[in-house]
Amino acid sequence: MTTETRRTAIAAAIITLVFLVGWIFIPDLVLKAAEVSPWLGVIVAAIFVLTFPALFWLRSRQNRRREHLDRER
Repeated sequence: MTTETRRTAIAAAIITLVFLVGWIFIPDLVLKAAEVSPWLGVIVAAIFVLTFPALFWLRSRQNRRREHLDRER
């Protein structure tokens, strides 16, 4: 395992663990937000769900940019 693949695996594991812990608290957060407004509950849930793939997308984009810069050197 190279250093880069090790760093990628560690980052993916940390992101996954954070979201697994988040799944424990998200129902309470959504219900509390829905007490204020049902739409706010939907927005909170959507943000939580969409953040997971967005983080992996941003990480892959950063890695592609870094690889591109390394090739130019």
